[in-house]
Amino acid sequence: DPAFESRAATNLSFLFFLESDFKQAELYADLAVRNDRYNARALVNKGNCLFVAEEFERAKELYLEAIGVEADCVEAIFNLGIVNKQLQRYQEALQAFEKLNSVLPNVADVLYQLGTLCEKMGILNKAVEWFSLIVTPGGRPTDPGVLSILGNLANKMDDEAQATLHYLESYRYSPTNLEVITKLGIYFVRQEVYENAIPFFERAAEIQPGEIKWQLMVASCYRRMGSFQQALRLYEQIHREHPNDIECLRYLVTLCREVGHSDAEEYQVALRRLERQAAAGGLANG
Repeated sequence: DPAFESRAATNLSFLFFLESDFKQAELYADLAVRNDRYNARALVNKGNCLFVAEEFERAKELYLEAIGVEADCVEAIFNLGIVNKQLQRYQEALQAFEKLNSVLPNVADVLYQLGTLCEKMGILNKAVEWFSLIVTPGGRPTDPGVLSILGNLANKMDDEAQATLHYLESYRYSPTNLEVITKLGIYFVRQEVYENAIPFFERAAEIQPGEIKWQLMVASCYRRMGSFQQALRLYEQIHREHPNDIECLRYLVTLCREVGHSDAEEYQVALRRLERQAAAGGLANG
């Protein structure tokens, strides 16, 4: 029975594809299509094999053929959107995902694609609408990635306050995203609310303990707040841990002079030595 053979080959093709055995997946996809040209799932499987082989135009033809056979074939419509997006045919991709959204309303993966496409096309208000639907109470309201995207979109639309609200929500659900942590820290520094910036830079320092810049940012916040002794203690601690860091020594020299600290000259000598070494290294490399 050709129809039965086609269904069996379709299932095998799908399984091999999931196991990333694309050669076997394509072999069974071809067998399924030969036995039943009107098997939409077989046509999708063949299209998927062509997609991973980067034969995007041919993959698109297969997805369109599958839709011709079965107008509401969800896999074919979704993958048609993906392949058009890959081909940078954003309007066609948008149409595919809008059609899918009418068949299966408010599916997060579809809404995400619609939001991403609108952002690429510069339709930012619409992008915000699609991404916002994902984080509604009935969707995925605690998705830190989507909340971060909404923050980025608000920034692009020059709404810094709204962006910060989204970043704070994103941080609440994922306190390890350095990009979000950095944006929040910098936002509070720009607002001169240094006491709010400090916890974010301290958190970044916990995540990247070997990255000196976070510790320097914490110390800088204390210095700008006028907490000079706390800033001095932090700079001295950083210097002990990273004695060859020129930036830290420069801050130490400046701060020691500002507060009349007796170690200013000692740090200045160390700074000059490091700067000479850096210059000599640069000349040697040149």
